[in-house]
This record gives sequence, C-alpha cells and structure tokens, in this order.
Amino acid sequence: MAFLAALYGLVVYVFFLATFVYAIGFVGNLPLLPKTIDSGASAPLVEALFVNLMLLGLFAVQHSVMARRGFKRWWTRVIPESVERSTFVLAASAVLALLLWQWRPIAEPVLWMVTDRVGRLALQVVFWVGWGVLLTSTFLINHFELFGLRQVWANLRGHALPAGDFRTPLFYRHVRHPIYLGFILAFWATPTMTAGHLLFAAASTGYILIGIWFEERDLIAQFGQRYQAYRQQVGMLLPRLGGRDRKGPSRP
Repeated sequence: MAFLAALYGLVVYVFFLATFVYAIGFVGNLPLLPKTIDSGASAPLVEALFVNLMLLGLFAVQHSVMARRGFKRWWTRVIPESVERSTFVLAASAVLALLLWQWRPIAEPVLWMVTDRVGRLALQVVFWVGWGVLLTSTFLINHFELFGLRQVWANLRGHALPAGDFRTPLFYRHVRHPIYLGFILAFWATPTMTAGHLLFAAASTGYILIGIWFEERDLIAQFGQRYQAYRQQVGMLLPRLGGRDRKGPSRP
C-alpha cells in the first residue's frame, strides 16, 4: 500500500506540474497554445460570464473547503493521512484543468492596451517575476510537502513527518503571503487587459483575499501568539515599513 501511495503521489504531482505550466501560458497568452485566456472559441456574453464565473467559483469552493483544518480532520478518517495532501492537489489540479479547458474568452471591451515597447516589456517582466516569486516561495517553505510528495515518501520509508515549525525564510520576512503576491502580480501584469482577463484577475484576487482570511485563522489556531505577533509586524501582501520579524510559518 505504501508503494501505491507513493506512485499515486508522484502521478498527481506530474499532473499538477503539467496543469500549472499550461496555466502560466494560458494567463500570459503565450503563442502556440491551443487556448489562452483571450483566445479560443468565443461564446455569447451572457454564456461566457455565467460559465467563467461558475468555473472560478468551483475552484474557489474546492480549494477553500479542502484546505481547512476541520475538513482535513474529517477527510483523513476516510482516506490515509499520507495521501491527504496529494488528493487535495489532485482535486485542485483537476478543477484548474477544467477551467483552462472550458474558459470562454471575452475579448471586448479592452480596458487597456499598452503599445509602447518599453511598457509592454516592463509588464511582461512583472508577469514573470510574479511566477518566479510564487515558485521560489513554495521551495522556501517546502515545495514537495506542499504538493504531497514528502508525505507519501515518508510513508514509503515508514517515517513520521515532524510537526510544522515557525520561521520566515527570505520573502516571508517581508510579506506573510508571497505565494499569493506572486499570483496577483502574474494575473494583473498584462499589456492587454480584456474584459475576460479582468474578470479572471479580479475574481482570483477576491478569492485570494478571502482565502488569506481563512488561512490565517488556521495559522493562529496552530501557532497562537507567535503568529499573532508575526501578523502585527509583517505585511500581508506588501512590506510593512518599520516592521520585521524573524519567525513565521514554515508552510501554509
């Protein structure tokens, strides 16, 4: 069973990685992709709005519910604890893949279109910096635990994972949620902001802010006064002038 769990975790990680890489190209309207946020088969406006909002809502609900500590306690009565995180990653990746597949582009109106070469380059740099901050932040806390591989590997070896510690490597010394900051930079930094892209960016940002509220409740429950002090000294998404702490959560 431990070998099957490890194989399951590996397959899920590969699926996540493929979906995530495609999502970067999707948001960035990279060429050669069969479909991006602004390309692909169009639909009537009402249909496009309804489908896109349902897809975004489905992702938000799935992610928020399955990430909560209470759900995890109940869920691990049904499935082995070693594959709980991998199952969460599988569900999130599947919903994201559905969104990428079924998204209806809304090309008009165009909110802004930067034609200046330097301006377009600057926005593209911010786009890639956002993804870089995001990915780097996952490795700062423990990328392989975040996506379930560490759990199934420890189970295969018959080892128990240590309890989560409390620290602030690099970005976490300045903002509490650099992963979410990376998403926001990547979603909003575009030379051409169509109505569909705006819908995606605005809805995703709204979900991120709500998700942070729920996540921080869990972190306070887990780390207590240590996280409360961290909150007071370190900004949520932007650095807080004059506030700095040396301790923070090792993983969300």
